[in-house]
Amino acid sequence: MRYAICFTPSPSDPLSHVAASWLGRNVFSGEMVEPPAIRGIGIHEIAFHTAVPRRYGFHGVLKAPFHLASDVSEAQLMRDLMRFSGSLHPFRIPCIEVARLGSYYSLVPSIPCDHVQHLASAVVQHFDRFRAPLSEADIERSDPDGLSAAQFANLHRWGNPYVMDEFRFHMPVTGPVNSIDMPRIEQALRSVFEPVLAEPITVSNIALMIEEGTGGPFRVHSLHPMGKVSARKIA
Repeated sequence: MRYAICFTPSPSDPLSHVAASWLGRNVFSGEMVEPPAIRGIGIHEIAFHTAVPRRYGFHGVLKAPFHLASDVSEAQLMRDLMRFSGSLHPFRIPCIEVARLGSYYSLVPSIPCDHVQHLASAVVQHFDRFRAPLSEADIERSDPDGLSAAQFANLHRWGNPYVMDEFRFHMPVTGPVNSIDMPRIEQALRSVFEPVLAEPITVSNIALMIEEGTGGPFRVHSLHPMGKVSARKIA
């Protein structure tokens, strides 16, 4: 069983509904969702291109999946996450857009957002004590020979190459897409997501996600509101 610390909009957020429909699975309930009808792309093609992100559910990772260290428990992780979240101020990502990252598509901030960068770095550092050390097999799966010096150092220090200065916040919405299909897939993504991306994205909670069995789908285990209940402010 693995855990991950992420951001995902609340269950009632329109973006959550649209993302669940596109990916074919609700990250909160784990239930399968009927895909949208899109001209020029069939439901089987959508299912194929969303197979990878469907397993993980709609989210933006802050701390990548990890096994719990042997000297800590899930209850301790939840208590610490609750305290940590309560010490933070909610904020907004001004604008999110559909973008291609390599051969994948994700929703990413249109311009760099310092708030989310700082949040991710703080989460990685604060919760590192809950992470079990990587095995040699884990390290090999990270393709260490293909990493930069900074990424290699991150892998061994934090268990993930893409943290700190190497981190880029993104919410994946496809797996790898070949160059021939990219124009149609990108057009479909824009038609599905752009109507709910006109407003800033409010980051007001942190999600603890859990993997259902080895290699199983991830779902939201619990949402932890940011800021004190009596006085929450949006930065």
